[in-house]
Amino acid sequence: VRISGVACGLGIEGSGWIARRGLVVTNAHVVAGVDEPLVDRRGGEGFEAAVVAFDVKNDLAVLQVPGLEGRPLRLAEPERGVPVALIGYPGNGPLSRVPGRLGGTSAFVSRDAYGRGPITRTVTAIRGMVQPGLSGGPGVDARGRVRTTVFARRPGERGGYGIPPELVRATLADARGDVALETPCAPS
Repeated sequence: VRISGVACGLGIEGSGWIARRGLVVTNAHVVAGVDEPLVDRRGGEGFEAAVVAFDVKNDLAVLQVPGLEGRPLRLAEPERGVPVALIGYPGNGPLSRVPGRLGGTSAFVSRDAYGRGPITRTVTAIRGMVQPGLSGGPGVDARGRVRTTVFARRPGERGGYGIPPELVRATLADARGDVALETPCAPS
């Protein structure tokens, strides 16, 4: 699915995937500071969404999207060398599928969804063309299972990083109700 909205006066966009009926997984940085995220499938009508889980450290968010239909995707553990399709809306363009391959999953020093850090988190390396706009999209194997959720590209290189399913499961378990988000553009 495509996720769009306005944060700090700027239009944002990213990708996501249906995890359960009415629940979409994306990155926290895709919806950070967005009051009214919109979710659409294949350029159709946008559905209003509410953020019901937000993990700033692991850059994950869960959106509740009443009326959104689609087949939920299952999760599977990331395995080094597994080929995946990186699915999403790079550059806010049409739905695309980019070939990729998973690398290892390990602890990594990074920044959180608001760019604060350094923090240590668990990530899965991805080989393939990770582009802006794929953030929040799934890395899907040949059986249609999500092996990782894309969150960043490597600076100046091909490839990027994804969030392993164990962290997605934990964030889905926390999906309870509307979550108040920090506004990233507000002075601290």
